Amino acid sequence: MPKLTVTVITRDEAAHIEAALDSVAWADEIVVVDSGSTDGTADLARRHGARVEVRGWPGYSAQKNDAASIAAHDWILSLDADERVSPELATEIKTLLASEPSRRGYRVPRVSFYLGRWIRGTDWYPDYQLRLYDRRAGQWNGRRVHESVALNGEPGRLTHDLQHFPYRDISHHLATIDRYTTLAAEQMRAEGRRVSLAGLVLHPPFAFLRNYLLRGGFRLGGVGFVVSALNSYYVFLKLAKAWAGHEVNSATTAAPMVVPADHRTSDIGPRTSDLAPRPPGLAKPRSGEGGPHPAPRASHLPPR
Repeated sequence: MPKLTVTVITRDEAAHIEAALDSVAWADEIVVVDSGSTDGTADLARRHGARVEVRGWPGYSAQKNDAASIAAHDWILSLDADERVSPELATEIKTLLASEPSRRGYRVPRVSFYLGRWIRGTDWYPDYQLRLYDRRAGQWNGRRVHESVALNGEPGRLTHDLQHFPYRDISHHLATIDRYTTLAAEQMRAEGRRVSLAGLVLHPPFAFLRNYLLRGGFRLGGVGFVVSALNSYYVFLKLAKAWAGHEVNSATTAAPMVVPADHRTSDIGPRTSDLAPRPPGLAKPRSGEGGPHPAPRASHLPPR
């Protein structure tokens, strides 16, 4: 009968951590890796019986792999602080681990609570997440955002929901979209993925239609429309940032090099370089043109 360690990575999650840990109090071990919370998250976790380690922030995947590496048991349930294991899912996991599981990892359907209701539709549901796994057969894949477990072998599926409370309100949702799309665009550029103008124009409206029509957002009323629209906006902003980053890099690479004058004919007269004829193809630089502008880079973000 395998034993289970629940791992949670945190930073300033005092509003969520107690409910998250209460939902997995039945686990054999709970490990919380905190990256320097200032709101008492670590103390709250200790009061709920968790083993707390405080470490710097290396990124989502690295922190989750670190948490799994210090667990006492090989079977890991990775939980975010804004998630809850429902009683039905807890029973399903305990039943599964009552004997040796047939698979090395399991995907769990995740349902989000947003604007006062559970969202069972759009791209948000069923949002299958590979969270229950044997660390000897898998680890987090190193992506900057929307990281997942890379498993040796085909995962199984559980049937009961993992509950997710992702956003306080629309403002919080928009701020999160801005941060995550920056990371997603960086990931695309790192993988050499190019965004065409046609893709930038076409993908966002297709994302809206997929969410609202094909995946049932229209059945959720106004909330379904908002979710579908913001999911489409996420796609647009991710692609726009990736496209803009490439355009800026291309423009700065192609910009002509400005050759400074070696001397002046007088302290008050025009520079010799301004009077001399320019070689063919060498345009006078416009105001503000200079060396290459570094592409914007998001700082490491705290855990969700």
